[in-house]
Amino acid sequence: MDATTISPSHLLSIACTTVGCGPGGSTSMLARVVLVDYRGATVFDSHVAPTMAISDYRTSVTGLLPVHLAGAPAFATVQQVVAATIRGKVLVGHAIWHDLSVLGIPHLAVATRDVALYMPFRAALSADHVVGLQTLVWHLMARRIQERAINPLENARAAMDLYRSAASDWESQISRGNWPCALPSSTFSRCYL
Repeated sequence: MDATTISPSHLLSIACTTVGCGPGGSTSMLARVVLVDYRGATVFDSHVAPTMAISDYRTSVTGLLPVHLAGAPAFATVQQVVAATIRGKVLVGHAIWHDLSVLGIPHLAVATRDVALYMPFRAALSADHVVGLQTLVWHLMARRIQERAINPLENARAAMDLYRSAASDWESQISRGNWPCALPSSTFSRCYL
C-alpha cells in the first residue's frame, strides 16, 4: 500500500435489507444490517425487530419471512451498535445514503466511498446515473451476485471488493483534492455530516 491508501483497519462496508410498511409497503424499514471489514469478514450482522406493522416483507427480493424478524434485537439497539462501530471509520457501500437513511445515522461525507457514485465506474459503463450493484460487479469484476434473493452480506462484500479494485486511484484522487464521486440526491443530505 502506498501513502494515499487508507489503512484496512479504518474501512468497513455496509449493506442493509428493508421491508415495506404503510400502504402498499412503500415505506422502507430496516430489517437487516451487515458490516464487513476490508477482507469481507463479518463485523456485524443482525436482523432488526420491526418498529411498525410490516405490510410487505418483499420476500421475492429479500428472502425475508416473519420468522426471520421474530425475536430480533430492537431497532434502537442495532442503531446504537452500528453507529458506534462505524464512528471514525471510512464507510464503503453501494448507495450508502439508503442504508444511512433507514438506520437514521448520519456519517461524514468525506468518510464514505460509495461505489454507486464513483465516476470512473460510471465511465467504464458509459452511465450517467446510479448503476445497480449487481450490474457493476458483473461488468467490472465478471462476477455474479444476487442470483436469488438480495443478501446484504454478499452485497457488503461485493462493494468492498469493488472499492479494493480501485482503492489506490480513488485515494490518490482524494489526496490531490479531487472528489471522484457524484453527489447523492439532496433529498438525502441529512445522511451526511
